[in-house]
Amino acid sequence: MDFSDIIGQQDMSARLARLADEERMPHAMMLCGPDGAGKMALALALASHILNRGSFKVKGTRHPDLHFSFPTVKLKKWNSEYKPVSDDFIEQWHQMLQGGPYFSLAQWMEAMKAENQQAVITVGEANELTKKLSIKSNQGGWKVSIIWLPERMNLECANKMLKLIEEPPAQTLFIMVCREPEKLLETIRSRVQRFDVKPIDTASMQQALAERRMLNEDDARRIARLAGGNWLAATAELEAGNENRLFFDYFVTLMRKAYLRDVKDLKRWSENVAAMGREEQKRMLAYFLRMAREAFMYNFRNPQLTYMTRDEEAFCQKFARFVNEGNILGFQELYQTAMRDIGQNANSRMVFFDITMKVAVLLHTT
Repeated sequence: MDFSDIIGQQDMSARLARLADEERMPHAMMLCGPDGAGKMALALALASHILNRGSFKVKGTRHPDLHFSFPTVKLKKWNSEYKPVSDDFIEQWHQMLQGGPYFSLAQWMEAMKAENQQAVITVGEANELTKKLSIKSNQGGWKVSIIWLPERMNLECANKMLKLIEEPPAQTLFIMVCREPEKLLETIRSRVQRFDVKPIDTASMQQALAERRMLNEDDARRIARLAGGNWLAATAELEAGNENRLFFDYFVTLMRKAYLRDVKDLKRWSENVAAMGREEQKRMLAYFLRMAREAFMYNFRNPQLTYMTRDEEAFCQKFARFVNEGNILGFQELYQTAMRDIGQNANSRMVFFDITMKVAVLLHTT
């Protein structure tokens, strides 16, 4: 992985490369930022930049002096006392990285076949990493430890990792790739240098979509603006049958049936969405909230104010006039309240049927 392979992030890439070239690297650093911004890509590029100075070059994501730590789960075949370590899933990890450095925790959980378990970094991993880093480097130079989602270390692991960071082996670089730094022990945060990675800029996102996914200029622009700096969100929009496409279809059906006040079909609609999982229901309601905002803003006829796919915009050409000053706050409150209720385990059939009735009223409010 080279810095030139990263989508956007030119300033951060240059900053990290300069620190390495000038030998001013901190022994422990933390790359923080939102999903899909390229934190892991930056970590891999920096590791390659440092380790490729020796005779043994980084091949893909493999190098004898490059070590990975990441959240894991306990498989059924292990006894209750066993504490999983990253090496238990290292082949799945390298396969994941071969697909690119942009991936989510949900994708990693699927790769591990984690089912409904919580992924954590156990104290077993801290012990294992301590052993690895105590051994002299293969090339007599730097050893690099990339820790993905360190906020998922359990307390016992975090305390052991703190000791390792406080008394690091010679020429060892710790790179923490962090999404929620506030969940890390304060004592760890105070001993690492923090680098905040911003979302990918829209121009770089658009260029990458055009070059890597062969999109035309208009589609690349739309998806880049929709993604909000998140490469994962951008690529999700390109997947056949993606979740937002499903939510769009549900939204269109609801609006059309509610406008006609077709109670029978609205009841059927509410029963269908009530069968979804609660997390999916909350994501759908968040999508509905966004579409209400986009429909309202579409009425101002300023393309810079809206963030929609081609299909969403085509629907709003006729639908937007039904979302106005008289009902936009009602739509927002309706969806926000429903998200809260679903999160508190309210009866989803009742919540969604109530939505259908209120939408029918709001659409006729001016």
